[in-house]
Amino acid sequence: MNEDPRIRRLQFRAWHRGIKEADLAVGGFFDRYHTEWSEEEIQWFERFMDEQDADIMAWAMGVLPVPQEWQGAMWDKFAQLDFVEIGKT
Repeated sequence: MNEDPRIRRLQFRAWHRGIKEADLAVGGFFDRYHTEWSEEEIQWFERFMDEQDADIMAWAMGVLPVPQEWQGAMWDKFAQLDFVEIGKT
């Protein structure tokens, strides 16, 4: 477990979005990439956490265009959604 309260708080927020699909997308993204983020990328993610789940999912699915402020390398990784684990029943 990470001892940094900032990172622990971000992980909690990423996995407790309110919509299961957003939990999987945002939480999965955090878990996969946060250990390699720079300070600037952590700040991007902190701001990203303030967005609404419905907007994040619409952007990720291509239903709505991604606002300019989120475009870039971090969004490009997020939009791949290759970190979302889907369980088989």
